Amino acid sequence: MLEHLPHHIENQLVRSLKRGDMLAFNELFGYYGRRLYYFSFGYLRSEPECEELVQEVFTKVWEKRTALKEELSFRSYIFTIAFNIIRKHFRNRSLVNTYLKSQVMDDFNLDTIEKVDFNSLKSRLDDLVSKLPLRRKEIFTKSRFEGLSVKEIAADLNISKKTVENQLTEALRFIRHNLTDERIVGLLFVYLFIL
Repeated sequence: MLEHLPHHIENQLVRSLKRGDMLAFNELFGYYGRRLYYFSFGYLRSEPECEELVQEVFTKVWEKRTALKEELSFRSYIFTIAFNIIRKHFRNRSLVNTYLKSQVMDDFNLDTIEKVDFNSLKSRLDDLVSKLPLRRKEIFTKSRFEGLSVKEIAADLNISKKTVENQLTEALRFIRHNLTDERIVGLLFVYLFIL
């Protein structure tokens, strides 16, 4: 699988999708479906719920296909849909965490995503993660990039769940503190699972 779907290919697929081309739809689903799954798993921690979310996202894409804008990033579009579904999920279960309650996340929308240079964000995030203490970096990577639960990380590293939770809290605090642009702070929680 390509690390990034070339922009011109994505645009061609979106143009075809707007015309109702099911093959283009299936190709976009094949490329982005698994990425959406891992992104949502970072929040939901439930395989059935993640699979349902992916289906819901692409159902919305198909229903709104004629309104798609080729000049905008399709990737940003579908991850925005996914994030809003996740936010609604937590609101319905009264489990919204501090970040999802914030004004930044309430104002989260596609326009915000489109204004951010994701390559710059990746570079900045990689730089900050590299500055974390070794064990904290290891725990953060396992949680945010490998999709492991607190319990799984604790067992894997032979440490307590409380230690894992504390290390994750400190890692996120450090990253948030060093990302001074509020738009980027809000987008961080999407970007951690996109690439």
